[in-house]
Amino acid sequence: MAVSGQQRRPVVVLYERIADAIHDGTYPPGSTLPSEPRLATELGVSRPALREALLLLQEDGLLSVRRGVGRTVNDSPPRRGYEHIQPLEDLLGAGRALRVRPLLRTVEEPTDFTTQHLLAPAAAELRFWESLLTGDGAAAALSQEWAAAEETLQRHHPDFAEALRSAPQAPSSMLSVLAAASRGTPLTAHSGISATLLGRRRGEQLGRPADTPAVLVTQVVRVDGVPLLAAKHMLPTGAPALPVLQSN
Repeated sequence: MAVSGQQRRPVVVLYERIADAIHDGTYPPGSTLPSEPRLATELGVSRPALREALLLLQEDGLLSVRRGVGRTVNDSPPRRGYEHIQPLEDLLGAGRALRVRPLLRTVEEPTDFTTQHLLAPAAAELRFWESLLTGDGAAAALSQEWAAAEETLQRHHPDFAEALRSAPQAPSSMLSVLAAASRGTPLTAHSGISATLLGRRRGEQLGRPADTPAVLVTQVVRVDGVPLLAAKHMLPTGAPALPVLQSN
């Protein structure tokens, strides 16, 4: 789930161009795309690359092929997913943001996780936010987020450092604070997804048994290649679906 724009395949870039046009209304739901020759000319791409991108869009549920009509945009195309940097409360909200309830806002020493992903020195002090995401009265996810050391933040993203200081108990995720402080500042990220069990402590926080299956999402967000935020998101069975873009 890399978000970086570096060395992306042309077909993936083309996929995103057409998907963006669908989501911004250029090709609204129910509309028919131009023919392949015309669309290839409009986009300035080869027909083989276009055909592959269109096939991926069809597989991912954005397009359908109707005999005698052509490729049409589905009435309810899936929301953009984890291929873009979005706060988890927005991504899982299905059109409305989930509520973020702060559980813990503190400063802690580096752990193995933050040493690996934030390159934090042993003596560093890192801001740590733990939040519970809820919707319709039920817990949907548990998020744990760490910011890089203050010196790193001041050097590479002082606006983010200031935003964190100004919102110690903000009812939002740390990533939401970072996104709001990054207008005009390009962010890149990498995420990993694995299966696990909640365990006792997380089960208690989410109101589920300890042996409840869950999806663990790890995430690292960077500016100019420097990691500024690392996170773990725990989504138990029954949590809202996490949209994910897949491509060959």
